[in-house]
Amino acid sequence: MSSGATVSLVDEESSIRYTGWHVAAAAFVGVMVSFAPIVPYTFSLFLNPLHAAFGWQREAISGTFALAAITVAVVSPGIGVLLDRFPPRRIILPSIVIFALALASLSRLGPSIQRFYLTYFILGLVANGTAQFAYARTILTWFKSRRGLAFALILTGSGVGSIVIPPLTQWVIDHHGWRDAYLMLGCIALLGMPLTALLVRNRPITQREDESQLSGVTVAAALRTAPFWILASIIMLSAFGENGLVTNLAAMLTEHGVTVQAAALALSVRGGSGILGRLCTGFLIDRFPAQRIQTVILLISTAGTLILAFSGTSAMALVGAALLGIGLGSEADVAPYLLARYFGRKHFSVLYGLTWTAYAIGGATGPMVVGHFYDRAGSYQPRCIVGLAFTTLLAAVISLFLRRDRTPYQASHDALAVASISLEE
Repeated sequence: MSSGATVSLVDEESSIRYTGWHVAAAAFVGVMVSFAPIVPYTFSLFLNPLHAAFGWQREAISGTFALAAITVAVVSPGIGVLLDRFPPRRIILPSIVIFALALASLSRLGPSIQRFYLTYFILGLVANGTAQFAYARTILTWFKSRRGLAFALILTGSGVGSIVIPPLTQWVIDHHGWRDAYLMLGCIALLGMPLTALLVRNRPITQREDESQLSGVTVAAALRTAPFWILASIIMLSAFGENGLVTNLAAMLTEHGVTVQAAALALSVRGGSGILGRLCTGFLIDRFPAQRIQTVILLISTAGTLILAFSGTSAMALVGAALLGIGLGSEADVAPYLLARYFGRKHFSVLYGLTWTAYAIGGATGPMVVGHFYDRAGSYQPRCIVGLAFTTLLAAVISLFLRRDRTPYQASHDALAVASISLEE
């Protein structure tokens, strides 16, 4: 891209009328009703109704969620390959339809738990075809100077959905039953289709743009670099610590003497501060080194975890939850930003999918480890929660090894840009 074209794009991104912001708004809605807020945040609401209806044990029911998480981890790189090769709507729209139909089909569940497992396997197959993972590839094509804020905007869609959808689901369960609740969730999942079909598409490439804008290192080359494995390690460690805590947060706080009402409020505070944290992170990484922003975020999350480990009052619980929310998941804003910066756009989705595999591994094992130590001790020991804080702190330390030095990809990109400018002049 020539220097004039670059300046023009930067100016466009500063305007609310810029088409990229319309695409980001559509992606926000799509993510708000995707797998990310619907399945994890409503799953526990159906535990008691399903046990009452069919006599299934909680461990057996919970196994379906683990199956979905494992499936997401396995198929994410494959979905990334498809997103790198085809227009995003060809992947997102069919995924939304399958996701919605699978959710709605749960309203017809019978006493066979194998059907339940099969449905969650299907949900796992298309999960990242509906979530921020799929939309990030498109956002990458539209933004350069405001890329961090744009990534943050679509990620907050998941946060908004996680606040709105669970209470609505619980209301339907209470007043109409769990079957209607599953049917409602299937309908909600379809709400992302109209705007996605209308607006979500990659930015057209103009003749003034040089081919370097569509280039990037190969997947094999990226896997041989330290930055990729550092990013994957950060994501896995932070997911281990944060998911291990959040899945047990309410039970842990009430065991430590915090009232049920304060524990519920702490969960709401965590969700609200998470939205604020992601937006602030997106704003900051467009202006300051993203690597150091990530370090600060992880340290904030560590501080919140330590406070929650010893929280015996409502005030401490709320402070800890707020800090955890600011850090919780905000490092996910930085990962796609840095992946694009280090490795380019050509194989972005595949590399992003591999980091999602790392996230799924950490996110699935964290709760299991906490549950294991709870079963052994019979309570939530502070030292166990301190151990979770240590994993997040370790991620922060590892993030210090991400340097601001330009990579070979960026250096070649700059050389091509200079050559293009020289030829035009």
